Amino acid sequence: MSKRGFASRPTGPESWIKASDKLSGLATDAAAFNARLTIDITPELRGRIKIVAFRRGVTVADMLRDLFAREFPADPGDPS
Repeated sequence: MSKRGFASRPTGPESWIKASDKLSGLATDAAAFNARLTIDITPELRGRIKIVAFRRGVTVADMLRDLFAREFPADPGDPS
């Protein structure tokens, strides 16, 4: 019986990409699976973003998700 350790990686590339398949039986809406996005920004911009989010009373992640959703709306012709 093989037990994966704390820092072990998935066995193949498909298990890295298709992590959402495991959730398909648990929830059906898009909010059940999140993908991480990493971008490089200057420390000054990061500070400004954090200040704006704090003043609005939201998290940086929630504020940026709303920004991306407004800037890149779903195409009505694309399947979700």
